[in-house]
Amino acid sequence: MSDQPPSPSPTGDKTEEPQQSEHLNIKVTDNNNEVFFKIKRTTQLKKLMDAFCERQGKDIRACRFLFDGTRVNPTDNPETLDMADGDTLEVHQEQIGGAY
Repeated sequence: MSDQPPSPSPTGDKTEEPQQSEHLNIKVTDNNNEVFFKIKRTTQLKKLMDAFCERQGKDIRACRFLFDGTRVNPTDNPETLDMADGDTLEVHQEQIGGAY
């Protein structure tokens, strides 16, 4: 029996950055409802936008999706927007006009 402590294992190295998961959990909210989606980093957000509108009974043409105050395009994906796990997309009613 040896009195030496066990040598540290290579997996216990804390200098490595944690590996990014392939999937993200994204919250979509319209201030009345919150829906959580788990999507891949490379999935176009159009899928998420369509699913949210379908669940809430909204017309996608009447909705505006924002991430950090910037409008989200249907062709964007979490990778291009530099989204992290747990980020939120805001949904607002599209307003047209304003003249009376």
